[in-house]
Amino acid sequence: MGTAKLNKMRTNEKNQTLLRHYGPALLGLLVLILVVHDIFGTHGYLAMRRTQQEIKKVNADLDQLNKENLQLEQEVRELKTDPHKIEKIARDELGLARPGEVIIKIPRSQQLSQDSTAKP
Repeated sequence: MGTAKLNKMRTNEKNQTLLRHYGPALLGLLVLILVVHDIFGTHGYLAMRRTQQEIKKVNADLDQLNKENLQLEQEVRELKTDPHKIEKIARDELGLARPGEVIIKIPRSQQLSQDSTAKP
């Protein structure tokens, strides 16, 4: 046998010895790295839970906005068709009155001071 072939056999034997000695530890380390990556990685378990929580929050916000939208649609319908609602807004917000009525406005500063003195 040639020395090159002998050196190659010795190198293979050394590699096999190292692999037998450190192989299980390297395999365990690799598995540990994969588990850590699956938990803490960008697409791991924790990121998935965060995303699910965000989806729940967005769905709750969407439900709330849909409810608000329905209420506003109802209010628009009432404003278009209900004369009592229109009259209430005209009286309260615009300060309008029917012929012969008198509107007396009390400034807010006096309203607050009267309310606080009226309560025991």
